[in-house]
Amino acid sequence: MATEEINSLPESYPMLGGDGPYSYAKNSTFQRGFVDATKGMVFAGIAEKLDLKSLGIYSSSTFQIADLGCSVGPNTFIAVQNIIEAVEQKYLEAANQHHSTLEFRVFFNDHSDNDFNTLFQTLPPNRKYFAAGVPGSFHNRLFPKSSLHIVHSSSALHWLSRVPKEITDSTTLAWNKGSIHCTGFVKEVATAYSAQFSNDFESFFNARAEEIVPGGLMLILIAVRPDGIPMSKNPEGIHYDFLGCCLYDLAKMGLISEEKVDSFNLPIYYPSLGEFETLIKRNANFSIEKKHMFTNPLMQKAYCAEFWAGLLRAGLENLFQQHFGSLQVVDQIFKYYSRKLEQNISFIMEGKSHDRIELCIILKRN
Repeated sequence: MATEEINSLPESYPMLGGDGPYSYAKNSTFQRGFVDATKGMVFAGIAEKLDLKSLGIYSSSTFQIADLGCSVGPNTFIAVQNIIEAVEQKYLEAANQHHSTLEFRVFFNDHSDNDFNTLFQTLPPNRKYFAAGVPGSFHNRLFPKSSLHIVHSSSALHWLSRVPKEITDSTTLAWNKGSIHCTGFVKEVATAYSAQFSNDFESFFNARAEEIVPGGLMLILIAVRPDGIPMSKNPEGIHYDFLGCCLYDLAKMGLISEEKVDSFNLPIYYPSLGEFETLIKRNANFSIEKKHMFTNPLMQKAYCAEFWAGLLRAGLENLFQQHFGSLQVVDQIFKYYSRKLEQNISFIMEGKSHDRIELCIILKRN
């Protein structure tokens, strides 16, 4: 790994570990909807685009898979199992055999402060692979050159390596006072977020270009915005705006300081579809082999405020505790948010699913 990469480590935003009531393990049903909805797409992509012969995969070979941004499960185990089943099916058809002799090694990656203990304690007991944990940011190199055959990442690439510096500086036009994310309405803020995402995405792709063997695949599942739709008009942005309003309410009550709220920004950015595709095409190391746009089936269901509050807390509690201090304060924030969300849930959720696109994209290493 280059010295400049070591000296510029990304910030870390792990999901809430353990198996408690607010844990990611118990509040990631929505993310599982991504994995379940794309199983057929993954099977078709691997069947059509993975050339085992050109990869040098034979009966005695070890097939290596990495899931980047794995968190604590169980979604990562389901995604990995889907990939393995698809590769085995492809191998059996290509080799004209009835029993697969391939061996699989799976690398589960997330930040070093991810709850790997929970991850490995809940590994499927009858798994068909050797498991290993790889701590570190996927914005940097993680693996030796040309060592991976398939890389998978789901519901992770919208996390930035850091909050853009400009939006925290009160002396610049990009100071994001009054908001906790990129609403899309202030040009300078939107530019800062977009530039940070572009830089992170380039780093991610350059790292994977080193690690994936020529002909290997990368499977990315991510939510994007329709072109022309600002962040504040899609479901995530609406929830973040509402959360920001709750924080300012609590500041007015004296429970948290307004200065703390002004300096808080989410390191999260959902690109537009066109923006995302442009960044991919800019990198000559990969070709787009298949692209599917779909709607997470869970977007069509009516969930209570408690469900959405749990989903948000599982992803943001550690970030909130780092910024606002004690767990007691975090409890107050999310209890207030949940209560206010319950009073406004129909207004917030009504008719907003069309302003979000789920994207499954399959890329091949050139």
